[in-house]
Amino acid sequence: MNEFSPVAGGDAIAIARVLANEHVADIVEALNQEPRETASELLCEVPFERLVEIFDQPELDGASELVEALPRIKAGRLLAAMSVDRAADILRDLNEPARSELLGGLAPPLRATLLAILGYPEGSAASLMTTEYVSVPPDWSVARTLDYIRKVERTRETVYAIYIVDPQTHVLLRSTSLRRLIAGGPDELIMAIAPDRAPITVSPLTDSEKVAQLISKYDLLAVPVVDNGKLLGIVTIDDIIDTMMDETTEDVHRFGGMEALDEPYMKMGFLAMIQKRAGWLCALFISEMLTANAMQSYEGELEKAIVLTLFIPLIMSSGGNSGSQATSLVIRALALREIGLGDWWRVALRELPTGLVLGSILGVVGVCRIALWQYLGFYDYGPHWPLIAMTIGATLVGIVTFGSLSGSMLPFALKRMGFDPASASAPFVATLVDVTGLVIYFSVALAILRGTLL
Repeated sequence: MNEFSPVAGGDAIAIARVLANEHVADIVEALNQEPRETASELLCEVPFERLVEIFDQPELDGASELVEALPRIKAGRLLAAMSVDRAADILRDLNEPARSELLGGLAPPLRATLLAILGYPEGSAASLMTTEYVSVPPDWSVARTLDYIRKVERTRETVYAIYIVDPQTHVLLRSTSLRRLIAGGPDELIMAIAPDRAPITVSPLTDSEKVAQLISKYDLLAVPVVDNGKLLGIVTIDDIIDTMMDETTEDVHRFGGMEALDEPYMKMGFLAMIQKRAGWLCALFISEMLTANAMQSYEGELEKAIVLTLFIPLIMSSGGNSGSQATSLVIRALALREIGLGDWWRVALRELPTGLVLGSILGVVGVCRIALWQYLGFYDYGPHWPLIAMTIGATLVGIVTFGSLSGSMLPFALKRMGFDPASASAPFVATLVDVTGLVIYFSVALAILRGTLL
């Protein structure tokens, strides 16, 4: 199923009944393509069990708005039946007084759990965790543990990891996998089959990127969140994947020179889209005005050698492209923890010769192009064309080297100041290199062409 058309009244009820038999992922995809009013109308008619499955999907767009559109009693039942971490996500996006009203209608234990999760900063391990996991005391046997899992599996986020905790202190002692549990003898104690090592854990305030790195490094399906040894909850791999996709989307938007979108592209209103894009465009436009100032400073030289203007786009684009390449590589390396802030000098020493070689390659191409056009008669650069070719070649070496060096250092500077390195977007780097590139270009031209064209 790909989509359905907007409907109303009895048609909505009929389609809702059909949706009850569709795959939940297909239903979510279809709902995301519909206006919120239509989606809300359909969801009001969907069977409650299927409604829970739909809202448990992180891919559902505008889940908080859809919950708010439901009758308060039904919305409260829905939050109580959903997975705890997903309910916390929805409540976090709800506005007052709807959030307080819904929290007030929940059972006290669930309300306390949700408030505890909501109390942690967004993007931390505790804000992503669920309290619906399988935990057993150390004196249980394999058979008893398996019986327990059969009873509670419907109410647990995952049963593939079993956590052994002290029943008095709730301190995490060991963790084991369902595979080891199945392979163990029925009468064996679960502590006997668990790996004899401390579990990989994270603290409540651990950043989600760090959690993702640990899950990837140790090939985990979930990682426990502990505070002073006590097990608070677990972060599952599906929650981390969803979070990383959202953060990657934000980084891509910022890298493109705009604010991150809060909603899917086709759901963004016209004015909201303008607001997200206008600020950065104005900032970049004002920055680019420095390019005009730089050209005005060399107005006399341009009047004497108008041929130099032919190569300004070539010079500016080459520097911007090299800077964008370096910025992309460094931002990704920082995100993957391949390098740290202390490695800035190593990156500089790597980018400096890289820029020189890349600039030399482009310089040779540029010189060959001028010579070829001159000999083939495509364009006459005048009697001093060898000096013009030399100017272009030398400038490309300088501008590409500067672009690579500045593009690689800018993410370090932003990260040191506490900003997201992704803010060192390609347009921003290009603007920086454009202005500096013109200064390099005309400085090289003055040095080489003085006494001839200048």
